[in-house]
Amino acid sequence: MKYEIVIGLEVHLHLATRTKIFCGCPTEFGKEPNTQVCPVCLGFPGSLPVLNSKVIEHALKVALALKCRIQDSTKFDRKNYFYPDLPKAYQISQYDLPLSRQGYIEISAGGIRKRIGIRRVHIEEDAGKLIHRADKSLVDFNRAGVPLLEIVSEPDINSPEEAHEYLKVLKGILSYLDVSDCDMEKGSLRCDANISLKSAGSKELGIKTELKNMNSFKNVKDALAFEAGRQREALSSGEKLVQETRLWEPKSGKTISMRTKEEAQDYRYFPEPDLPPFIITAPKIEEIRKSIPELPRQKMSRFIKNYRLSEYDAKILTYSKKDALYAEECIEVYANKDKKPIVNWLIGPLLSEANNRKLRAVSDLKVPAKELAELVGFVERQEISNLSAKLVLAEMIDTGNSVANIIKEKNLIQISDTASLEKHVEEVIKENTKSVSDYKQGKANVLMFLVGQVMKRSQGRANPKMVQQILKRRLDNA
Repeated sequence: MKYEIVIGLEVHLHLATRTKIFCGCPTEFGKEPNTQVCPVCLGFPGSLPVLNSKVIEHALKVALALKCRIQDSTKFDRKNYFYPDLPKAYQISQYDLPLSRQGYIEISAGGIRKRIGIRRVHIEEDAGKLIHRADKSLVDFNRAGVPLLEIVSEPDINSPEEAHEYLKVLKGILSYLDVSDCDMEKGSLRCDANISLKSAGSKELGIKTELKNMNSFKNVKDALAFEAGRQREALSSGEKLVQETRLWEPKSGKTISMRTKEEAQDYRYFPEPDLPPFIITAPKIEEIRKSIPELPRQKMSRFIKNYRLSEYDAKILTYSKKDALYAEECIEVYANKDKKPIVNWLIGPLLSEANNRKLRAVSDLKVPAKELAELVGFVERQEISNLSAKLVLAEMIDTGNSVANIIKEKNLIQISDTASLEKHVEEVIKENTKSVSDYKQGKANVLMFLVGQVMKRSQGRANPKMVQQILKRRLDNA
């Protein structure tokens, strides 16, 4: 039997506010355990929550950017469950009247554009954090009460690849809004996934599994791929699946059962008595709407139109707001009408340097836009080789020295006068008679070996294009 994969994602986002959602405790990451707490976030009897207005503003900005419909009236609810890092034994969240509903995100996966529905975006507080040691478990309540957004997709995702693309697009939008640092390593952006298989063509959904403990988009993709295979194998053998929560173990590449999945009634939701329902006015919504910046897809379309870039290049350049701003500065500074050369450097050598140095953004390399444009200009005028330019880039990043000074100090200006190149070519031909003979017998790839020998003899300063032309002319006419 053929099966179709059905996936829904729940993304939890820490909002970038100075203080927690219902009290004045700071939200700074990495402080000593239990130093950013008070009676409210510790759930002491008699303590009362007071809503942080900045949380509402950030939440509205996200909901509007995701094309959601803002509710006329919304409220908070108590979600009751016991866990060691939940001091009140309930979480203040939103249940039947969330902040917003019915949005969407557009993705491109496998060459196909697709709209993924957003079921709801609602506000809640985070729990604390458990720290497990060999002989005990400790709890840090610093994170308790940090404001969270939960972004719940519709079950419109039909492959691990689509899930991966959805998360990338969503993170891009969130980072452009400046409402969170979206740092998965800090837990600022977390994702749970619901996955089930149904018979191909059937409208009836299968038994779903919720996957947790995925701290990267790659882990989400890998966990979904494994779970789809596990469920397919179970269904094919006649095994009855149960609704459950499973943990992803990256080391083993498998999911393991954690507990049976709770339903809404298990949480005994009821309206939060200490926080009144509230109305978000149309003027407030319009004010927030006007504050939304140019988002990734809009910026990508503008890059394609204004700079005549391919969709592939524009998508890479606009993935991160920080890098998009840097890329546009570099493109504007670059004097040539054809912007492709500097774009190639941004998505090629600069991106490679950032990855090698474990930096989050190309702009973190601190290469001034004018210096990069000058470096690319040297390459395009064939004054230095591409290899030399990469060496210049690395030194520029390491030392902060200018392009012109590095090229001068290292004597990297490319040899392009024909007489000097002819001399190097002549010497290489004399020293490599067997390779010359192989070329004449039809082994065309030998030509590049000979070019390499000329480059070696010239200490990398020979113009490779001219060397290739001279060698080909000499060998073809010999």
